[in-house]
Amino acid sequence: MKAVTWQARRDVRVDTVPDPTIKEPSDVIVRVTSTGICGSDLHLYEVLGAFLTPGDILGHEAMGVVEEAGPDVRTLKVGDRVVVPFNVSCGTCFMCGHGLHSQCETTQNRDQGTGGSLFGYTRLYGQVPGGQAEFVRVPFADHLPIKVPDGPPDDRFVFLSDVLPTAWQAVAYADVPTGGTLAVLGLGPIGEMAARIALHRGDVRVFGVDLVPERLRRAEERGVEVLDLRDHDNVADAVRDLTEGRGPDAVIDAVGMEAHGAPIAKAAQQLTGLLPDKVAEKVMRKAGVDRLSALHTAIDMVRRGGTISIVGVYGGMTDPMPMLTLFDKQIQLRMGQANVRRWTDDILPLLGDDDPLGTEQFATHHLPLGQAADAYEMFRGKSDGAVKVLLRP
Repeated sequence: MKAVTWQARRDVRVDTVPDPTIKEPSDVIVRVTSTGICGSDLHLYEVLGAFLTPGDILGHEAMGVVEEAGPDVRTLKVGDRVVVPFNVSCGTCFMCGHGLHSQCETTQNRDQGTGGSLFGYTRLYGQVPGGQAEFVRVPFADHLPIKVPDGPPDDRFVFLSDVLPTAWQAVAYADVPTGGTLAVLGLGPIGEMAARIALHRGDVRVFGVDLVPERLRRAEERGVEVLDLRDHDNVADAVRDLTEGRGPDAVIDAVGMEAHGAPIAKAAQQLTGLLPDKVAEKVMRKAGVDRLSALHTAIDMVRRGGTISIVGVYGGMTDPMPMLTLFDKQIQLRMGQANVRRWTDDILPLLGDDDPLGTEQFATHHLPLGQAADAYEMFRGKSDGAVKVLLRP
């Protein structure tokens, strides 16, 4: 089959690799019909190469059709249409039972000290072959894949794999009171969808902060009050001015290590990407290499007693945190990989014909799988108005 493989920093290729096979009786093989490129994939493209092996199959946002089912599979059959969550979660362990699918005890990577495995995401998280491919093996078929109806286009459902539940969890963790205010830092796919969800779920005033014109325009069209980072010397002050001087009740950091600014941390990331793997791995495990601009802005911006929901991915182990300010302002922090299966039953009713979250128009680009290398570079450079890219095998 054809699959997108990682080879080196900023070097992904579409290679011919062996087809996946049934390994456990509870597996299914899914023929992929749509698969997304995520901002987290750019971390592999740029920074986290020390934890990858050339030839690793990338991707964790896939959907398709069941092509083959193991003998123990009871809830799916060949021909069923499914979305594949990015968590590899068993659905039956203690953590899954408590809605913490990203911490699945069956697939935890204890040798790495990390949580449950992820599709297509480094040996830190299981080195599981990903979904940017023609086929993908999916374990725990009676609990993990999300069965969806035939008929509507893939774009209606594919974002159940990551974007929708990640954004949903970000909003749930923000816990904005009725009639309250929410600021979303970063209007990439997750931030923009979080803003859409917050507006849909209740009486909330949403501010969105970014510096990419296409992202600002898209969010504004959905009712978000947008602030262009380039227009403000201190965007936290600007949001305070709009919230009676207090700041918003909650802030979602949907940026993570990709924060604008912080040239020293940017240089550290670039240097880490150029080091030999063994050295780079030690640096990532022991050093502070994140660009914390967005998180520091969130801490500054949120009102006293407010909540910060961190959904942007961070990777450093010794990043400096302003603990005095966090304590003094009595800030609550919530964060973590999305627990996809915890939220999908809540989200599915919103994917009907009225499509209130606008999923069918959410992707800006659809490209063949064979053009994955160009798609990665376009997404990294935010060129051609790229906000969300889907690949079609």
